[in-house]
Order: sequence, then structure tokens, then C-alpha cells
Amino acid sequence: MKGLREFQIDIFNLGYKLHEFEFQIDNRLLRMYEHSLVEKGSGICKLSLEKSETMMNLHFHIDVKVELICDRSLDSFDYPIKLEESLIIKFGEDNYSLSDDVIVIKDDTATIDVSEFIYEFITLAVPLKKLHPRYEETEDDEPDLIYTSEDEDTDRENGEVDPRWEALKKLKGKK
Repeated sequence: MKGLREFQIDIFNLGYKLHEFEFQIDNRLLRMYEHSLVEKGSGICKLSLEKSETMMNLHFHIDVKVELICDRSLDSFDYPIKLEESLIIKFGEDNYSLSDDVIVIKDDTATIDVSEFIYEFITLAVPLKKLHPRYEETEDDEPDLIYTSEDEDTDRENGEVDPRWEALKKLKGKK
């Protein structure tokens, strides 16, 4: 996938020192990926990139407001996201990922596209349960759903206990 030009960093010509970058985040970045959780938003990303002979340390400071759809009312609302993330890029023989925060790129790579990293950091910060701010206070008042069967309730009332549970209770007491 071809990224946006303003998110391309020419790392080949960077010196071995600390470099500062600033990127504007808007709808174009958020809509660039299919089936995106977030399609509207705006904000800023400040990137500190420290380059050495063998690797680069990238530190992202992202401050963005994204538009989410409430799971309860289907109303849209602005959700602020402020986060700091770090990434290590090592130079090597081939392109691959060592872990979530360490990747390896070829030694002769001229540019890197940070748009995908920024997009991933933002989408991972979106909560699983998206509630409009007007419902946040009422969320704590709702009872938790707990499943019980009728047999368990009647057994407790009659004083009967499943013999399998009795055997497990005996094991629990031994140490």
C-alpha cells in the first residue's frame, strides 16, 4: 500500500543524531486503510527519531481527537487520544518483524513510511466498548450479568452439594 507523501522520512540522508518531525493527522490518513475502525479525526504527531549506525529509536507522541460511533445510541462523538509509543528499527539483511516494537529493515532502505505506525497506534487506543460521554455515568449503575442454572440454586437451598465439588474442596484443603 502506498502511503501519504508527507509521512515519508528520508532516512538515508539523516545524520547519526536526534531528529524531530511533526505530522498532521487528518481524515486522509485514517481513511487510507480498508475496514478502518476510525475514519474521521484530526490531531498531531510529534516524532523523535534517533539514528545510529545499527538502528533507529522512534518515539511517537500522538495527540488526536477521533470520531467514534456510540455502541448504545449510534450517535457520533469525539474521543480524545493522547499516547506515547516507542519503536525500534534495526538495520539488517531483510525486512521482518522481531516483535511488536522491534522491526528490521534492509541496510539500503532509503525511506520509511511512518503513517502505518501512527495509524496502528491510534486504532489500538480506541476502546472496545465505545460509549458516548453522556452514558459513562450510567454504565456503572447497570448490574453485571451472571449466569446460574436453576439446578445450582435449588441444590444450595436444599443443602445438597454435588459430590464432585466436595472432592475438589478436600483437595483444596491439602497443601
